Amino acid sequence: QFQLAESGGESVQPGGSLRLSCEAPGFSLNYYTIGWFRQVPGKEREGVSCITYRDLGTNYADSLKGRFTISRSNDKNAVYLQMSNLKPEDTGVYYCAAEGNPVPGICSVDVSQGRYDYWGQGTQVTVSS
Repeated sequence: QFQLAESGGESVQPGGSLRLSCEAPGFSLNYYTIGWFRQVPGKEREGVSCITYRDLGTNYADSLKGRFTISRSNDKNAVYLQMSNLKPEDTGVYYCAAEGNPVPGICSVDVSQGRYDYWGQGTQVTVSS
């Protein structure tokens, strides 16, 4: 069964960096557009970044541009989210999601569009001194 698995979340101090990974054990991610989202208790899930499956087009939430970088490795069958200069407000559960019928060259971080068909269980990121 196709399942996504996130890893790499941990507790870090403000200003620190983390790299999150998204994989699908036993399956290839190469034909899926992948998005990263995050959620804190009491708030709605929000889009972070996404990367298309073919031309590696990317998209970011405006507030995160410059600090977060999404990438993918088809050889390693993984998608990464590099986060730098982390702030306490970045704390939350980070989810990766796969779009099963991606549009070439286009990806969206708007959760309300309902484009993503598969979701992982999430990995906790805590930014605190």
